Amino acid sequence: MLSNDLKNALPTTDELPCSDDTPVDNENQNLLPNILLFLLNSIWATRLDWYFGVDMAVYHTTGVNPRVPVVPDAFLSVGVERRKGGKSRTSYAVWEENGVVPILTLEMVSQTPGGEYDQKMAIYAKLGVLYYVIYNPEFWRRDQHQPFELYKLVDGEYKLQINEPYWMLEIGLGIGRYQGMVAGIPQELLSWYDKQGDRYLTSEEQAQQERLRAEQLAQYLRSLGIDPDNLPSE
Repeated sequence: MLSNDLKNALPTTDELPCSDDTPVDNENQNLLPNILLFLLNSIWATRLDWYFGVDMAVYHTTGVNPRVPVVPDAFLSVGVERRKGGKSRTSYAVWEENGVVPILTLEMVSQTPGGEYDQKMAIYAKLGVLYYVIYNPEFWRRDQHQPFELYKLVDGEYKLQINEPYWMLEIGLGIGRYQGMVAGIPQELLSWYDKQGDRYLTSEEQAQQERLRAEQLAQYLRSLGIDPDNLPSE
């Protein structure tokens, strides 16, 4: 824990940039993390003790300078206010979050390597991020890694885990890949999973399932000679 004197000497998030202004070089760097965020908004709709940041600066005191952030493509913190002080965050400073560091970070490898397998991994390990996910669907052969890798911090070092979807007991969620659709186009996506390994459905998929059940019920009623559009009222 930081002393009060040290906390008072650190800048506030109002004084710090919200990101490093590095432009993304493919649409998935924003799309896929936001899909995870929107899905988590549904899964944890009644919880107020978590925050999921997308392309947001994380400021910490384990580096050379607390004004120099690390900027994951996404991160999850548990045990913090959903909205800090009732307001939206512009950045995430560990010293303003009661020392809570992200429990998970996600990096998506792009055409220009960003140190995902070395520099950033070392930063997250020193910071104490428990789970580190590297998603590399296009350049994994170039980088001599797998398209999806999840590392867990064990005794200060990241150890590659092998199951997918991988159940993260400390978070109460699994994470992995699946083949989905975006704007009618088939695409590999990331998703959250439950303990049984079942994927949490998006709101669109849930609505589609409801429509399918309604259609099946209507067909069944018609097979019995009942018009589903003219059911007797009580």
